[in-house]
Amino acid sequence: MAASSTSACLLQPHLRTLLIISILVFVLPVHGLKPLIRPRDILPLLPRQLSWPILNSLHSAVDILPTFVASASSNETVEWKGTCFYETKAWMEFNNKSGSEFGGGKLHIKVSKAHSWTCMDLYVFATPYQVTWDYYFFSREHTIEFDAWEEKAEFEYVKNKGVSIFLMQAGMLGTLQALWDVFPLFTNTGWGEHANIGFLKKHMGASFEQRPQPWVTNVSADDIHSGDFLAISKIRGRWGGFETLEKWVTGSYAGHSAVCLRDSEGKLWVGESGHRNEKGDDVIVILPWDDWWEDILTQDDSNSHIALLPMHPDIRAKFNKTAAWEYARSMEGKPYGYHNMIFSWIDTLDGNYPPPLDAHVSPYQKYRSANLKKEDLDESTRSRVASVMTVWNQMRPEYASNLWNEALNKRLGTQDLALPEILVETEKRGSSFDELLTIPEQDDWVYTDGKSTSCVAFILEMYKEAGVFGSIGSSIQVTEFTIKDAYSLRFFESNLSRLPKWCNEGDNVQLPYCQIKGKYRMELPEYNTLDPYPHMNERCPSLPPRYLRSANC
Repeated sequence: MAASSTSACLLQPHLRTLLIISILVFVLPVHGLKPLIRPRDILPLLPRQLSWPILNSLHSAVDILPTFVASASSNETVEWKGTCFYETKAWMEFNNKSGSEFGGGKLHIKVSKAHSWTCMDLYVFATPYQVTWDYYFFSREHTIEFDAWEEKAEFEYVKNKGVSIFLMQAGMLGTLQALWDVFPLFTNTGWGEHANIGFLKKHMGASFEQRPQPWVTNVSADDIHSGDFLAISKIRGRWGGFETLEKWVTGSYAGHSAVCLRDSEGKLWVGESGHRNEKGDDVIVILPWDDWWEDILTQDDSNSHIALLPMHPDIRAKFNKTAAWEYARSMEGKPYGYHNMIFSWIDTLDGNYPPPLDAHVSPYQKYRSANLKKEDLDESTRSRVASVMTVWNQMRPEYASNLWNEALNKRLGTQDLALPEILVETEKRGSSFDELLTIPEQDDWVYTDGKSTSCVAFILEMYKEAGVFGSIGSSIQVTEFTIKDAYSLRFFESNLSRLPKWCNEGDNVQLPYCQIKGKYRMELPEYNTLDPYPHMNERCPSLPPRYLRSANC
């Protein structure tokens, strides 16, 4: 009894914490006082076993995406509702304290009416030339100093368009939690694989049903033909994390692809854009099937899942192998198509950008709660994408040039403009950055390192050269196709009885294609359903989780 009495008197630390929380959260507000805390503000005080499942339900990896709330210039004061402070105002004051040619400025942020005593708001502030951030814990006026505008173009941009303001709606804690969720996506560990699977289940509705063993098929290469498509899904490591994010924004259930070719002597080869060579560069290669397959089985540590999509006999009859080989040889050794990679995804003004999912409200409700005007909807999209690009442009300028600068110059008809200059030039022309991003890529554009083809564009351009698209080939830009767009084409075998005997051997589910590697059953929604048409996939939305496409987009 003595021991029991002692235990009863000395409350366990966790119970004491819960008692204090209950008093602060539920008792004090009864008397009309501002709550000292909200439950979500103090979750980190609870034991990890209790708090982390709750935090994971409130926050996810996509919470690292900022939400545009306003642009502050000298013309007017802008207002919005923050995550912590329900009344937030901002205005811009230009000055020349630095004595520089174009002066500088001070951004004023006034916050008030916090929902609790322990919350804070985290913000990112951006112009085309610079990005900074700050967080606010106290109800008062805060300032951000811009000592000097880098050049006249930045001064004119801020004067007319303002400094773009982004709210991290998950707050400091939620953003850190989101970063913690993103980090494992790129790790080559079981933890990373679990994180990638969990992300795709949560945000795409993927099932990842386990297949019966063996998880590697005893493939007979004699049954593989020129033009057969290899859909590849990596779920761990650097490429696993990248592919997870690519799948999420495009709706593709595969993140990489390759194509099979037979030479005049009947030997089977694999053409692939994005194969890492001895120097560590991702290039276009043509490898013997045996070497490629051996490399997959022994050297690939990304836990690749692979499906062979046999070409339909009627389509194969159109496939000009000589033309296909000529194209493949002309591209061999060229760099992977980083230049136009993102433009196969971005087709529309507002139908391709997954919104931050933590707020659990529609985009319209977000903008209404922030007191934004309807015309600010497009500005939000433009500013968010431009801000991310601006950050990356400052961190890795050589990558930024490779990923989008040259492609954006193509769209403007300019040369060698850096991202800030591209943004300014776009505004001068009376257009917007989001409109610039939606201009379709052209297959005949030649970049400084040659024609640019991603893994799937390389395959589809080969199909085009081989006559598979027929008379409409000249009106199709394959660089606008995602991997999902490719495997949705009605180019593949539809008669299950004609699939190779070893296809899906041992599996109790008969897929319409041949999965040849992987622990989990590969899903390819909308597989083999669409006939090609002119200007296909140039104006298609791709919003998760349903990824509905409009007719003839």
